[in-house]
Amino acid sequence: MGNGDIRVRGLAARAGGWSARHRWAAVGIWVLFVVLAMGLGSAAGRVDVKDSDQLKGETHTAARIVEDAGIDEPASETVLIQARGGDLKATDAEFRDAVEAVVRAVEGTGRVTEVTSPYETKTISKDGRSALVQFDMRGESDTAGERVEPVLKAVEGVQQDHESLRIEEIGGASMMKTFDDAFGDDFKKAEYSAVPVAFGILLIAFGALVAALLPLALAVTAIMATMGLMGVVSHVMAMSETANSVMLLVGMAVGVDYCLFYLRREREEREAGRDAQTALRIAAATSGRAIVVSGVTVCVAMAGMLFTGLAEFEAMGLASLMVVAVAMVGSVTVLPALLSLLGERVEKGRLPFLRRRKRSGGTQDSRFWTAVLRRVLAKPVVAVVVAAGALLAVTAPALGMKTQQLTLDQEFGDSLPIVQTYNRLNDAFPGGSEPAEVIVKAHDINAPEVKSALADFRERAISSGASRGPVEIKLHDAKNVAFVYVPLVGGSDQDKAGASLDLLRDEVRPATLGKVDGLEAPITGQVAGSKDFNDQLAGAVVPVFAFVVVFAFVLMLLSFRSLTIAVTSIVLNLLSVGAAYGILVAVFQHGWGASLVGAEGVGAIITWLPLFLFVILFGLSMDYHVFAVSRIREARLRGLATKDAIRHGVVTTAGVVTSAAVIMVAVFAIFGTLSMQSMKQMGVGLAAAVLIDATIIRGVLLPAVMALLGERNWYLPKWLHRLPDLTHDETPQAVAAPAARDDEGEPLKV
Repeated sequence: MGNGDIRVRGLAARAGGWSARHRWAAVGIWVLFVVLAMGLGSAAGRVDVKDSDQLKGETHTAARIVEDAGIDEPASETVLIQARGGDLKATDAEFRDAVEAVVRAVEGTGRVTEVTSPYETKTISKDGRSALVQFDMRGESDTAGERVEPVLKAVEGVQQDHESLRIEEIGGASMMKTFDDAFGDDFKKAEYSAVPVAFGILLIAFGALVAALLPLALAVTAIMATMGLMGVVSHVMAMSETANSVMLLVGMAVGVDYCLFYLRREREEREAGRDAQTALRIAAATSGRAIVVSGVTVCVAMAGMLFTGLAEFEAMGLASLMVVAVAMVGSVTVLPALLSLLGERVEKGRLPFLRRRKRSGGTQDSRFWTAVLRRVLAKPVVAVVVAAGALLAVTAPALGMKTQQLTLDQEFGDSLPIVQTYNRLNDAFPGGSEPAEVIVKAHDINAPEVKSALADFRERAISSGASRGPVEIKLHDAKNVAFVYVPLVGGSDQDKAGASLDLLRDEVRPATLGKVDGLEAPITGQVAGSKDFNDQLAGAVVPVFAFVVVFAFVLMLLSFRSLTIAVTSIVLNLLSVGAAYGILVAVFQHGWGASLVGAEGVGAIITWLPLFLFVILFGLSMDYHVFAVSRIREARLRGLATKDAIRHGVVTTAGVVTSAAVIMVAVFAIFGTLSMQSMKQMGVGLAAAVLIDATIIRGVLLPAVMALLGERNWYLPKWLHRLPDLTHDETPQAVAAPAARDDEGEPLKV
């Protein structure tokens, strides 16, 4: 059999070969797929996660009762009237005049209903210096922020007439408007700026306009297609805005990475003197295969979020999994077709001030990493001890990690006036801004035994020490449902408020409402939701960690047919995740260097972040690992000694890994500049982990560990030899065979 008849083995190589031979068909199919996905998604519409599906437990039960009853809770607002100082009390005439003025002003807007005076509801603080006027916004609560401005202006007008008092409004609608005004464009700015930032870095990396545009084109089209698919899939599993943002983040990262790996390998082979067709075949068989292995590993990691049982996490996991799968398929199909179509034109738009360095053999070495590798491979024991010791030291703060749902002042700081109002309200009325809500469902809400139980609950909630009152009861007679609002002792202190919630759930409720047959009384609210979320998330940690680690291990074992490579891959990835945790705790919990990222006074890590970061980072870090180890194994199969193969693999991938890492760090760092501390924590954690992974892990620890292991890197027990062989599609020598031929036997033209 002649060289020209060599059959290509492996999915990536076959896909790349077919695309190169049928380039217009491949491009057309991809464009058709993107257009169809977007069209179907637009026609189907997107179904978002409902409140009743967000959590399980009591929070879920409460939301279900409200939803089944068809009750639309209005957006509630509160006006805090407080003496600025001196002896002014709520019983004084001046104070009463201000209260009456507030009631008249908000009623006069025609935008509110159910206005109550503090003298009727007894919402006057213990010291007599503060009082609350409460009311509801008319219309749907989801859009109340758009209608609250006239009410806010009316309250401001009363404030101007009563300078001896502090008169401030806070509530769901006013907070919605304030945050939309202050931070509404934050996400859009971050998402929009990610593209030009990535393009600028790619332009520097490739030095040519067309080459820089290719990765962006793949990433953007993959994201567009996934957005359409999310609409279709949402009718089976609901999606969310958060899932959309995470999908954009992950899609931009992996889409650019995969294209970068492929394109750099193709250019490298062409610089080595191979013709365009052969270079493309080599890229398909090597980088294409690495992309498939990496993509499947990332998909498996993202699938771990489906085991949390949390609707928001499941949506994020499925959306991320889809965009990675779409980007992976695009990288091994339409990308070879585009490269085949463009040929030398991929170098169009070269920047004159950026010159590529060429070396014999076509490898683009990095002087910096060459120097680092020389020292690492000369003394691998020292390198392992120093690098691993440094990362373990960085990881150490994570042992004291404190996670919680961030309060308003933790999330946004005290820069906004409404946050200061929130703190003053909590000081005067502990728990009043975020009360526990008891949703009582009975066969007859007006039955004597139900009314008696409600009265007993109100009394015992205060006498037990869980609340200082006032406990408000709102009846929906027609629905046989009652809402009981209980301000919790502890207020914004999550630990103390959580203890008060436990007291309500475990002692007060069983002794009162629990004695009525057929009555349901789940307790919900911000504190309850946080607790239920934490409990459910804690139960999901072990299954998710086990699923991701075990499946990643199996994939690495099958892909490299080496038990040693599989084990070291898992250990190194866990080390990079641990270091990211340590940095998060040091900055956001302990405040070390917090002023550099605008994170003073947070004191905790938001509850969902550790598990989210683990899944995302474990998946993304496999990109670099698979790419580097693939090149090392490839060199070893060509006959190089293990240490020489390590040097070759790490140095030749240093440029592309550095470029990819810089892009990912830059994109993630954009999220670190947002005003919300939860998004800031996510951005800093992701950026730090990718930076550590691309430098210390891939540039120092990986080569040092592999150098120490030597030939044991390729160890596979005999009893595992029967495993499926998913190793390299073919050796470079086979790929570099004489010109391949098309289906008609003619030489393939590129």
